[in-house]
Amino acid sequence: MTITPYDPHPGMTNGRFSVFTLTVEWLTLPDVADRLGIPITRVRQMVRDRKLLAVRSDGVLRVPTEFIQDGTVLKGLSGLLTVLSDAGFSDEESLDWLFREDPTLPGTPVRALAENRGREVKRRAQALAF
Repeated sequence: MTITPYDPHPGMTNGRFSVFTLTVEWLTLPDVADRLGIPITRVRQMVRDRKLLAVRSDGVLRVPTEFIQDGTVLKGLSGLLTVLSDAGFSDEESLDWLFREDPTLPGTPVRALAENRGREVKRRAQALAF
């Protein structure tokens, strides 16, 4: 599922935050399990343990496709999610930050993670806590 609307107030829908205003491909948990080659129960545990981030849409938990790369979870994602949580970010705010363009990277933090620039991304996330 691809969501691509333009929003002059990114992340806000009727005054409420929504990650579904981001341009992101989404996977359901069974799709994630298939791509990782693991049981869905393990995927659910990964979400509970914050190894993966999932948001609910229409009653279904969804994970951004970009979080799965070459049959594994994106390197550095788990630690980055911990840093963002420690900085006070909600799951939705973390997703918003991960998929918003950052001219200092350049690109998005999730793209930088995929390009093995995790240290750079983690430093930026740590700076958010101060």
